[in-house]
Amino acid sequence: MSANQPDEANTAIIDTIREQIETNPILLYMKGDPNQPQCGFSARSVQALMACGERFAYVDIMSNPEIRASLPAYANWPTFPQLWIKGELMGGCDIITEMGESGELKKLVTTAVAEEGASAE
Repeated sequence: MSANQPDEANTAIIDTIREQIETNPILLYMKGDPNQPQCGFSARSVQALMACGERFAYVDIMSNPEIRASLPAYANWPTFPQLWIKGELMGGCDIITEMGESGELKKLVTTAVAEEGASAE
């Protein structure tokens, strides 16, 4: 076993995170899944996103411990959930909820989905 293996594994996880963020216009890193969130913060975040009426991707960090361990450093954001729209970190539950209440979240989500659809054509 070489001393480089942990670095190689970490690089692979960072590459996976980067790919997930770049290929999903709306991505929520959360505890559980949208139908069964495993914490109140994830549940509130899902609720705000679902109210926007568009599909979104998610990653259950509870079943992906490598992502759970590496994402906070990658994002420079220590907690979960984390919402990413068009490759940009929006924030966690409080920010997602506030954006949902102000209508800003719906605008961002709708725009991200429309732009993704246009680029796929």
